[in-house]
Amino acid sequence: MSLFAEPATMPLPDRIEDLLIGGRPVAGDGPVMDVINPANGKRIGRIGTSTPAQVSNAIALAQEAGRSTAWGLQPPHMRARVLARAADEIERQADHLAELQMNENGKTRTESRAQAMAAAGIFRYYAAVCECIEDAMPPARGDYFTMTVHEPVGVVAALTPWNSPLTMGAQKLAPALAAGNSVVLKAAETTSFVTLALGQCVVAAGLPEGLLSVVAGGVETAVALVEDSRIGLISFTGGTSTGQSIARGAADRLVPMILELGGKSPHIVFADADLKAAAKSVAKGIFGGTGQSCVAGSRLFVEKSVADEFQGLLVAEAEGMRLGPPSDPESVLGPLASFAHRDRVEDFVRRGVEAGGEILLGGCRPEGEVFADGAYYQPTIIGGMDNSAEVAQEEIFGPVLCFMTFDGEDDLIADANNSVYGLAAGIWTNDYRKAWRAARALEAGTVWINTYKQLSIAAPFGGFKLSGLGREKGLQGLRAYQQAKSLYWAC
Repeated sequence: MSLFAEPATMPLPDRIEDLLIGGRPVAGDGPVMDVINPANGKRIGRIGTSTPAQVSNAIALAQEAGRSTAWGLQPPHMRARVLARAADEIERQADHLAELQMNENGKTRTESRAQAMAAAGIFRYYAAVCECIEDAMPPARGDYFTMTVHEPVGVVAALTPWNSPLTMGAQKLAPALAAGNSVVLKAAETTSFVTLALGQCVVAAGLPEGLLSVVAGGVETAVALVEDSRIGLISFTGGTSTGQSIARGAADRLVPMILELGGKSPHIVFADADLKAAAKSVAKGIFGGTGQSCVAGSRLFVEKSVADEFQGLLVAEAEGMRLGPPSDPESVLGPLASFAHRDRVEDFVRRGVEAGGEILLGGCRPEGEVFADGAYYQPTIIGGMDNSAEVAQEEIFGPVLCFMTFDGEDDLIADANNSVYGLAAGIWTNDYRKAWRAARALEAGTVWINTYKQLSIAAPFGGFKLSGLGREKGLQGLRAYQQAKSLYWAC
């Protein structure tokens, strides 16, 4: 059954939703999983999970569809038509997709709708890329000519996270399909409905049957997908430990991977910065989305001479970010995505305080009847620690900011780079030379200067160190789903 049958409604609590296997609705063969709204603890629906046998069948259908439809051999403009129609369908369903995401992971309705529209934009971008990306004719070194063509890898295993299933799903589906592949997409356990609805939008756009499946379940489902020998590439966004486990399992088969993993991004404020603008950006950079973002600026480094002033500005900004039900248009922050995740965040804060950290803001659940049944947690700032503290080194993935100070530029860069992660960083200064030096010295895949969390689908995105392998987005994001072949032709 379609999750957006007319008129669009939320899934019923007692109805068991179908999966999407080979582009068709199919009941899950595995145990039935409850889907819980983190804002109130109520069950919003149920879904049958995918057994390893069902995953295997989805891969077989994807492999056969890739051959029978010749999707990867179609002229690029033909694939572009489907992607453009998918963008139109996602836009048409934007309100309902936003409602599904809001109810599954607690993002506000405003943010969820913005992400639905962003997902449409991602498909529209890759439809355009299909029309303009070109193969090459390298110069010959003899009596022949040569050309390089790019061909699909085959069946892509795509695994998306629960924090932003619309944009993360689109960032995998659109380039993988544009590159001529078939895809088996595994939904995160807590956001199965919105991921299925996104897949249904793509199928409704006229994608040839069999090229896309959406499966659901836990570890067993994921293992069955990534360890299948017919998978040509694994694209995973999620925690670093899970990414490392996937990489170990794929090593013997030398399966190419795109891994977008964890982060503990430094956000740096120099004394010569526009402190009011920086405080607003730092607050949004860590507390936006309730801190559940891989690029959240969770380590704050402020030059000592302005630390007290900046702390006051920052606390005021954070206190002004209204925490409340995600359906309330006045809410800036919603609940954490699950009760188990809130417990994890709370435990990190408790250990940080026990290790000598000082709570500068928050540090507990909010009080009040409106929060009683939800997985809410206050925006939290912890000071009084250095960069070696556990809370400054481990990815908490919640609304928790570590407030630290620095004296000199050299020591700052050393501390900012003293992390196993290298996904993103932010710099605030009015000295362009200082900004350039710091941006080049920081070990991060994305560096923002006098802004934060500005993202473009046209710019490559990925991390250094344990923040991942490969790049998504941009032209590189499409080429990542292809393999190069050189052809030589004697004259």
